Amino acid sequence: MSEQIETSLCHISKFAPFDDISGASHFPIYNTGTFDLKKQTGNKIYDYTRSDNPTREVLENLFTHVENGAGCVCTHTGIACVSLLFETVLKANSHILVEADCYGGTFRLLKIFKEKYNITVHFANFLDFEMLEHILTINPIELVLCESPTNPGLKIIDLEKIANLSHKHNALFAVDNSLATFISQRPLDLGADFSLFSTTKYISGHGAVVAGAIVAATKELSQQIHYYANAHGRSQNPIDVFLISLGIPTLKIRMIEHEKNSIFIAKYLEKQSYIKSVTHPALESHPQYELAKKQMKYIPGLFCVDFISIELAEKFIEKTKIFGEKCSFGSPDSRVEIPAKISHASFSKEELAAIGISDSTVRFSIGLESVEDLIKDIEQAVK
Repeated sequence: MSEQIETSLCHISKFAPFDDISGASHFPIYNTGTFDLKKQTGNKIYDYTRSDNPTREVLENLFTHVENGAGCVCTHTGIACVSLLFETVLKANSHILVEADCYGGTFRLLKIFKEKYNITVHFANFLDFEMLEHILTINPIELVLCESPTNPGLKIIDLEKIANLSHKHNALFAVDNSLATFISQRPLDLGADFSLFSTTKYISGHGAVVAGAIVAATKELSQQIHYYANAHGRSQNPIDVFLISLGIPTLKIRMIEHEKNSIFIAKYLEKQSYIKSVTHPALESHPQYELAKKQMKYIPGLFCVDFISIELAEKFIEKTKIFGEKCSFGSPDSRVEIPAKISHASFSKEELAAIGISDSTVRFSIGLESVEDLIKDIEQAVK
């Protein structure tokens, strides 16, 4: 019997590699470095937790299922799954095509791969299909990578079109699905070869752990990411797997609430004289609003606001009492940051300007608090 994703998320233990003899509702935490080969009678033999662990396998099986993939590796941080992608697909002197509006950690990692392995990185606007076609035609691109929505610019990328274009030129296509999550969109269903995501954020939902995951579309690619994860020591530890699993059953209801609260706050800010613009994919003012509604079931509770001055933006952040000045997103608590100072500090001013981010741009991640309290906090902070 096929079932909806939210049903699967409420019954994580059924994705265990074997039945727990006590029938525990939560699959046990096998927090061990090694396993005794002589004492195992199952179909699969475990030897060392870096290679495989039953607790981690539960989460990997779940993510494989909900993403409609062929295999998954859970990593010890979100950026580790991006690094694992590069380690799996790229080699010295490879070419990679990346959406210019990318996560700051990915941008920094690309600089490292460029310096150490002579990787050629082609940054482009993924809304410009003619430019993408040109880059793919004249360069031996092996991997195409984007987020959608992008972070922090919040562009919506037509993933199916990019997948078709990538495969036309024999390139693999990977999507960072951290913002939307699999409850909202499934990149592999739209033609991607990899879906990767930080489980630190919406998926865990409590902001108490850092972790990531990468799901491959084919068995061959799955075997490759497992091989490199073991070789490079990228795998997640069992305790963190358990912490991630605690938030997963409530993902759908949290995403609905994050979306609703963020739209309320964004619409309020649109009406304020001290705000130049609000960029939220759920607002009709967003240039890819129709694509956002078509491609995502729920819109993430993240948006950007341009204040009329840098001074006011900084004053606002300093004076808020409920909003914390924090990086990341997807936690119950609302938070704000100036991307140019925190999450995207590795970008130059020119690189930030190219993706529409200035020193007066503030990124909002709306949590699960009362929106009335959040509005009051905004009002007192801008006085």
